[in-house]
Amino acid sequence: MKSQKILIFILSVFILLGIIWLFFPKNNLTIKGINLRFPSYSKSINSDSTSSIDIDSVLLNANQSFIMTCSNNQIDTLNYFKNFLTKNPNRIYLPNNDYQFFDTLFQLFENSDSTIYRIMHYGDSQIELDRISSILRQNIQTLFSGNGVGMIPAIQKIPSVSISQKASGNLTRYIIYGDSTTQRAPHSRYGIMGHFSCLKDNATITFKTSSHSHAQENVKRISRVSLLLGNNSENFIAKLQCDTFPNISKKCNVNSGASLLTWDFPCNIKKGTLTIEGCADIYAILLDGNNGVAVDNNALRGCSGTIFTKIDKEIMAQSFELLNTRLIILQFGGNRMPSITNTSSINAYTKQIERQFNYFKEVVPKAKLLFIGPSDMGKSVNGTIKTWPKLPELNDSLKSISLRNNVAYWDMFNVMGGENSMIRWVQHQPAFATSDYIHFTHHGANEIGNVLSKSFETYYNFYNLRKTLPNDSVINFIKNDTIR
Repeated sequence: MKSQKILIFILSVFILLGIIWLFFPKNNLTIKGINLRFPSYSKSINSDSTSSIDIDSVLLNANQSFIMTCSNNQIDTLNYFKNFLTKNPNRIYLPNNDYQFFDTLFQLFENSDSTIYRIMHYGDSQIELDRISSILRQNIQTLFSGNGVGMIPAIQKIPSVSISQKASGNLTRYIIYGDSTTQRAPHSRYGIMGHFSCLKDNATITFKTSSHSHAQENVKRISRVSLLLGNNSENFIAKLQCDTFPNISKKCNVNSGASLLTWDFPCNIKKGTLTIEGCADIYAILLDGNNGVAVDNNALRGCSGTIFTKIDKEIMAQSFELLNTRLIILQFGGNRMPSITNTSSINAYTKQIERQFNYFKEVVPKAKLLFIGPSDMGKSVNGTIKTWPKLPELNDSLKSISLRNNVAYWDMFNVMGGENSMIRWVQHQPAFATSDYIHFTHHGANEIGNVLSKSFETYYNFYNLRKTLPNDSVINFIKNDTIR
């Protein structure tokens, strides 16, 4: 009998709320100066009325914009690239419209037969699980060469679709940002990932190629394993056992700076166990091919991208140099959005981002910088899901500060479809974004990664075309629409 009464009470509450929902005034209700609001039935069923965006059309148009109609006419070909450089909303915006911005990068990548050049993709939770990075990695490695998942931490808090790993032993993880419960180090040498694991005595780290349905093919091809460490004791030893290969030990001389230990294999391996002994700060493990381009995913959940200036410059500079890092991608902005209330708060944030640009130019001067702006984000405004207020202004300001500082910019907000597009990404079948109206699903992240990759590839195609033409002719055409 008691359970029946509880059920009747719950149903009564639902019925009462339903009646209020149907008849509550559309323009809210004010009693003694207090404004009462209740989402009305009409608003709820029409919560997406602000967005008439067809996401399939947006993505179809984006992909078609990368297709150059076959033509033997040199003028037509140059016109395509000129229009792409200046008008295509899916392009990577370049400082001063300098179409040669990525040329030095392309020269390295297409001549990487005997070395590895790295792209570091920093971002917030939008790139967790290797989202976006995985598609970018697969496409760039297909375009040039390279294999492997790239950089991973010793202790992985958020599982990745691209690699399985676990750690045990005397490792303590320190991270440079977070709330008061986050364990901080007594120094600023956090390393290239913004967090590190301190080894005391011994520990074991294991990895295995992923069988996840969203794992790309190239991440399963690992033939080089490296360990990036620092501040190690004299007796530091690392032993690696992979597949059926014998255990290979390496020692590292005492070093307060960064060191890199590397194991090469004659074929691809599926799993490995790394046993480390002594004292050291473990910055990263790298799972790569023997050459080509590596794309490292470094997701910093809750971060707004303003932490890097707090990390010891010397350790960062040494690490980037050891790893041949040549492109830094920074994808931030979403986590700052809740505190953005006016133009002044936007200006304060962009000044912080500008300081990060200057920091990276100092610690990795050989690298190009690319900033990816925030995605569209939805929040409830008077009972209706809409784009966060000030988000379009934040996006424009981040683009402006990037280009003024010789940093390329990719406008993900407008690539998605612009204001209120996130509603349609959530409603798409299959869903391209989650019901929090912030994060992409794997399907949505793959779409974003593909558009970004194709934009990058288009600049490479233009670079290859320019090899066959006199430089003066190209410059003259871009400026004057004539060939000379």
